[in-house]
Amino acid sequence: MPPRSNWKGYLKLSLVSCPVALFSAASATEKVSFHMLNAETGNRLKQQYVDAETGDVVERDERVKGYEIAKGDYVTVTDEELNEIEIESSHTIDIQSFAARSDVDPVYFDNSYYIAPEDKVGAEAFAVIREAMRVRDVVGIGRVVLYGRERIVMLEPRGEGILATSLRYAYEVRDDKAYFDDIPRIEISKEMLDLALHIIDVKAAKFDPAAFKDAYQEAVVDLIRAKRAGRPAPAPRTAPPSNVVSLMDALRRSLGPDDGKGAKTGAKAGAKPPAAKAKAAAPAPRKAKTPMGETRVRKAG
Repeated sequence: MPPRSNWKGYLKLSLVSCPVALFSAASATEKVSFHMLNAETGNRLKQQYVDAETGDVVERDERVKGYEIAKGDYVTVTDEELNEIEIESSHTIDIQSFAARSDVDPVYFDNSYYIAPEDKVGAEAFAVIREAMRVRDVVGIGRVVLYGRERIVMLEPRGEGILATSLRYAYEVRDDKAYFDDIPRIEISKEMLDLALHIIDVKAAKFDPAAFKDAYQEAVVDLIRAKRAGRPAPAPRTAPPSNVVSLMDALRRSLGPDDGKGAKTGAKAGAKPPAAKAKAAAPAPRKAKTPMGETRVRKAG
């Protein structure tokens, strides 16, 4: 079965347009999920909307949205009225400008989506837009209405398709000065910096998402399996790190059993750590297998 699109409309660049479909690039279906139960009966619970004054349950067809303009005074809006709002970005992603990818601060990144042509007729126009961005090495900036609000989207070529990343608005991003201004400026010794640079060189490796596993999810699956089998809950897998007394000692210990023998750092840093034996290369990260336990647990439940 083909994936279900989150949005369908048109991708537009000046007078060139083509029908496209937009799909979520990420999925949460493989995560362990829980239902809320009554601890005494084991029955599932259901959520209900209750009138705050009368206590009566309000059914779906009796609910409306309300915007509070004063204490207890609301302007009500129905879903039908909201659905009737039509602006250009409701049905068209109009690329308004282009920028270097590095110009877009990652703090504005929100969610990722794949965009593909909706039919063969529009595939040529889609390819022209995609390849023009690829040749100029730029990303497109446009807007689209998703999930009841207009969002900024950054478009970039990805294989034969286009990757769209929704961006947060400026008012949604907090100013980092409130968090970083009080961090003191510290004079770092050359010896300490050389040790840190050497650790980076030793651990340098190409990023491979498959090499990482969700340890917390695996622990939850182990807990569910143990309880299902009537076994005690598994013991914690790791202990919290101890307090660092000496930063220099901690850096030396990070290098392993060879510290104290002296070595040169890797070519990238070009430094000479005073208390470390260089390793030839960082071992390639072992690829973690895709966890399947959680899927089986859901079927068994």
